[in-house]
Amino acid sequence: QVHLVNTGGRLVQAGGSLKLSCAVSGRTRSDFTTAWFRQTSEREREFVAAVRSGTWYADSVKGRFVISRDSAGNTVYLQMNNLKPEETAVYYCAGGSFTSDLRWPSSYGSWGQGTQVTVSS
Repeated sequence: QVHLVNTGGRLVQAGGSLKLSCAVSGRTRSDFTTAWFRQTSEREREFVAAVRSGTWYADSVKGRFVISRDSAGNTVYLQMNNLKPEETAVYYCAGGSFTSDLRWPSSYGSWGQGTQVTVSS
């Protein structure tokens, strides 16, 4: 059983930066993927970034967001820079081992509880 806890969301001004954290506990395989998704009441859960052997990003965040993990692989971070008001959402970390598309929420078996990020204009 893998357990994820994500933290770090808060109110930030447009153009500002924020770093989210996702603590991963439990037994994971070497091909374990950790990702960040975001969701609002008006939009479906959308892929933001993922890390496994490499890193992957949604086109909308490339060049502004960086996903990383500590050397032990127990914590995954999402550094978000130059934030925009339309990026206000609940951000979730997710984890799993699979062969399907890492951009699909359905690929992940474990989810954090979500953390609210609000970007003011």
